[in-house]
Amino acid sequence: MIERLTDRWRREVAEQAQQVAAGTLAREHAYAAMAWPPEFIDAVDARLTAYEREVAQLGPAPTDQAVWRAVERVVLTLNDVQTGIDTMTREELCEYIDDVVTAAGVDVDAVTERRDLDRSQLTDEWRDF
Repeated sequence: MIERLTDRWRREVAEQAQQVAAGTLAREHAYAAMAWPPEFIDAVDARLTAYEREVAQLGPAPTDQAVWRAVERVVLTLNDVQTGIDTMTREELCEYIDDVVTAAGVDVDAVTERRDLDRSQLTDEWRDF
């Protein structure tokens, strides 16, 4: 099972808050709460949940068009929540989008190749974040 990014982000925020409270981490070094504020995590989580449901409903042999529609939809909704998404978070989100369709049995290499794209370009057409 793929670990949801938002679960990891919440865990890192909580761990760093505990470390700050215990005095083992300086507040200025607690990056997680600044990188992933609760409102951001909640917004991304809702969009990833919708995406996972949509991909699960595609069935065992989805068409390329259905895969592209699901990817487009999640990317466009993630564009709406961008609040200074850093490079690492952006790359993690793109990888997660790929991982979800891959886990559903989609051959992402084949899907992207049929559009003369590299797998790493799966989200590029719509991504503003």
